Amino acid sequence: MDITTAGIAASAPPRSLGRTIRGYVALTKPRVLELLLVTTVPVMILAQNGFPSLLLVLATVVGGSLSAGSAAAFNMYLDRDIDAHMRRTINRPIVTGDVSARGALTFAWVLAVFSTGWLWLTTNWLAAVLSATAIFFYVVVYTMILKRRTEQNIVWGGIAGCFPVVIGWTAVTGSIAWPPVILFVLVFLWTPPHYWPLSMKYRDQYEDVHVPMLGATRNGSQVGLQVILYAWATVVCSLLLIPVAGMGLVYSVSALVFGGWFVYESHVLYNRAVQGTEPKPMRVFHASITYLTLLFVAIAVDPLLPF
Repeated sequence: MDITTAGIAASAPPRSLGRTIRGYVALTKPRVLELLLVTTVPVMILAQNGFPSLLLVLATVVGGSLSAGSAAAFNMYLDRDIDAHMRRTINRPIVTGDVSARGALTFAWVLAVFSTGWLWLTTNWLAAVLSATAIFFYVVVYTMILKRRTEQNIVWGGIAGCFPVVIGWTAVTGSIAWPPVILFVLVFLWTPPHYWPLSMKYRDQYEDVHVPMLGATRNGSQVGLQVILYAWATVVCSLLLIPVAGMGLVYSVSALVFGGWFVYESHVLYNRAVQGTEPKPMRVFHASITYLTLLFVAIAVDPLLPF
């Protein structure tokens, strides 16, 4: 199944400067960066128990975005062979030839080094080290070691996506405490029920490239059951933040209401799979994103209110 980037580039139309720039932007997976903002800024507000310095927030967001963009670029470079065989990823910039493989690798390294140095200079050494660790975990542990070898790849590989909450906290406080640890575990538990429905949707594509995502290796009811278990665990973990961080009414109600909806959608997915009807996995996928977004909005709002 090996393909060469030279072969890809040869079949692509000549690259214009605009297409090349857009290709480099696409290497950073901009939609993933939205999730980074959602999870980083609210935790900074929680750590400060109010609004942190705007310059500190901007510095942390810029550094975190560059770090996440680096990990994404490394990922596309390493996965360029399977990306060329999946309809979901066939328009990625290395596959289309908008960015060369060498250019993508250089770009990834530049972002990795610059983001680490940036966070070290503008926040503190701990945030910088955590950022570099997140890149390493996503690129080496997930992409290079786990992704093509085990159906539990997204469970442990998803740890990389948990680091922004800790980075946001440490950027403000310079230390680690129990609230960001709980949020780290929350994102860890949330990742499988977020991603497994997507792998159900693209089951045939993962099978074609021999990537053992759970949604491609197990039947719908088995995947649905795992989604339920992790969704429940996520909601329970979210409730731990109430006593540990002294969260108020806004967060408490949000965690129960939005968490209940997330669990409900997970049960619907499972029931449909058991009954043999179309499970509509993308409903859970989109619900998981909305759930996490609303939960972290509540985390940001709660410390700013007197109750």
